[in-house]
Amino acid sequence: MSRLPDTAHREARGGGAVTGRKALAGVALVTGASSGIGAAVCRRIAAEEGWRLLVSGRDRDRLAKVAASTRSTALRADLMSLEAMERLVDEALGTAGRVDLVVASAGIGWAGPFLSMPAAAVDRVLTVDLASVVHLVRLLLPHMIEAGRGHIVLVGSVAGSTAVRGEAVYSAAKAAIAAFADALRQELRGTGVRVTLVVPGVVDTPFFKTRGMSYVRSWPRVMPPERVADAVWDAVVSGRDDVYVPGWLRVPGMVRAVAPGLYRRLAVRFG
Repeated sequence: MSRLPDTAHREARGGGAVTGRKALAGVALVTGASSGIGAAVCRRIAAEEGWRLLVSGRDRDRLAKVAASTRSTALRADLMSLEAMERLVDEALGTAGRVDLVVASAGIGWAGPFLSMPAAAVDRVLTVDLASVVHLVRLLLPHMIEAGRGHIVLVGSVAGSTAVRGEAVYSAAKAAIAAFADALRQELRGTGVRVTLVVPGVVDTPFFKTRGMSYVRSWPRVMPPERVADAVWDAVVSGRDDVYVPGWLRVPGMVRAVAPGLYRRLAVRFG
């Protein structure tokens, strides 16, 4: 029996990543690397042989610590401007000559009623969570296609597949990332470049502190970022298109697609 169906079955049941397989080594660039999921992904990649790691983040001190602990090259960048994205890609290509794997894990949130959300906060969430990701891929993709290989991993959110009350703009940005991944995957068929969307649930990161509201629900349970990092690596090895962490997170989106009325009633009650 092949290992890939077994991996998919385990993930669908919420299991962890399968270990023991290898991915073709190369150069990896991880954004949002100074903390949370991004930092955990950096540690996971650094545990593999043959990979050269480039780590990008906004916090200079935290990024330096991650770079030192993972033997990687720090490329500080603020994703709020196109010019910064262009500098980041120029520095990455200038430093390593190529990028074979990019993990776009940078993200911010904002919690509260939409009508109370300041315009500056709207722009920041849409820029960091959506526009910067699109531009990063746009700038790196020609080099990957020319090389005939590459893997783009986009970190989404369960908020993008279910929509979360009090996080309207964040939910919209993450839903757009899912659509972007799907459309891009279709366009890149036959180029040697793969696209994976990783959809995590509630992760124990500084995200909730910086969005202005702590996570107070008892369910879904908070999970460590290392679990998401393992799922990212498993996707890199297996080439899977969509990864939900945990696997049962597929269900709400499926209910929303096939029974929208039922979904909305449940969302009002439990949302």
